[in-house]
Amino acid sequence: MGVIQLVRHGQASWGAADYDQLSSTGGEQSRVVGTTFATRRVSPTRVVTGSMRRHDQTARLALEAAGWTADVEVDDGWDEFDHVQMLEVHGPPEGSEPGVQMSRQEFNAWFDAAKERWAAGDHDDEYDEPFHVFTARVDAALRRTASGLGSGDTAVVFTSGGPISWVAAGLLGGGVDMWSRVTPVTVNASFTKVVVGGRGTTLVSLNEHGHLEPDLVTYR
Repeated sequence: MGVIQLVRHGQASWGAADYDQLSSTGGEQSRVVGTTFATRRVSPTRVVTGSMRRHDQTARLALEAAGWTADVEVDDGWDEFDHVQMLEVHGPPEGSEPGVQMSRQEFNAWFDAAKERWAAGDHDDEYDEPFHVFTARVDAALRRTASGLGSGDTAVVFTSGGPISWVAAGLLGGGVDMWSRVTPVTVNASFTKVVVGGRGTTLVSLNEHGHLEPDLVTYR
């Protein structure tokens, strides 16, 4: 059977003017990903990334740490959803003051409410990529990755929490409710394993992050 190792990117620069680049913690997490794969003697047949900068940076640091020389394929089907537009369309929480920074708890509540509104599908015309289009895109990316695998092959995919959570929810038949629960707890630089064989495409592990020291466990 073939194996797909989905890797969530290292921590990005949350709160910075340019979110789509790794923080110093994200860089360290990425190097740990590479050394972990090397220790486990993982030798990929294919390396795939989404098209986002944080995907590329994570992949390159991990490849260097692992000692891999594989070519990197870019497939934008593995890109994250547009959380910036999602928040803008929802609008800030009632009672929030312009120019006043929210607490982490307040922001998380806003993010979750905006995500639920987007995923519900009742306002699809307000988004450039409605939720059902996002999930179809991820499903297609998974099929493309799986179709290129032979017996004994391994593809390592560097992507984001949203696509990984949808792969897990879709393969387990959990749908949007499961996706909403898995997404917030998907750890940066975590591993999710999918196998491709006689039973089709199957999830065998989710959100593995035992390779990370406690101070390297982050969610955003």
